[in-house]
Amino acid sequence: MSDTKTKNTSEFLCGARDMLPMTVAAAIYGMAFGLLAIQADFSFGQSISMSAMIFGGSSQLIALDRLSIGAGSFAAIVAGIALNTRFLLVTAAMKNSLLGRPWWQTALGAALATDASVALMQTSKRRQLEHSFWYFFGGGFSLYIVWILVTAIGAILGGQIPNPPAFGLDFAIIAVFIAAIPGLWRGIMDLAPWVVSGGTVALIAVFAPEYTSWGLILGAVFGAAFAAFRNEH
Repeated sequence: MSDTKTKNTSEFLCGARDMLPMTVAAAIYGMAFGLLAIQADFSFGQSISMSAMIFGGSSQLIALDRLSIGAGSFAAIVAGIALNTRFLLVTAAMKNSLLGRPWWQTALGAALATDASVALMQTSKRRQLEHSFWYFFGGGFSLYIVWILVTAIGAILGGQIPNPPAFGLDFAIIAVFIAAIPGLWRGIMDLAPWVVSGGTVALIAVFAPEYTSWGLILGAVFGAAFAAFRNEH
């Protein structure tokens, strides 16, 4: 039993360590979210609760955008859910580490899955830890804790910065997305789904610019659906 506990602890710490580069990038992203949430008249508690319960950067921002323009809670929830459909593919790819686990471990592993998990999967294969639940849990849990902490920091700073765009803080989120792209690229196999996603966003931006935020959602959905269809055939 002691050897198993030591092994699990070692794999947990290894996952947290390997997630560190993505955690640093997400810290900038999470801080920007906390700041923008306060600027959108969210309370400190609401900002923290959103990060703790949703734990999805892009979906949180889309929901925040819907709420800030008065679209209502239902529209914000639908937008967040639609954008997060891509995690159906992420969690499916994690089946090796979740298969045969107790239900609570499966649920916890799925809840902690993020875009960064894709990069962690590649590292797990090199370390021969793709079947380790504790490796992915260590990476996901460390990212979750940091995400909540930096949201809190951003929310605190948000009340002190009257005009975030003047400091370029509104671009921080875009910068993080751009920086994350090379790490998510697995090769030519990703080109077609990315083209579908990017093409969808571009078409809506050109022909229906007032619905650009919905274009991001549809781009994610169509790209994920295309990748799933292609993998099935």
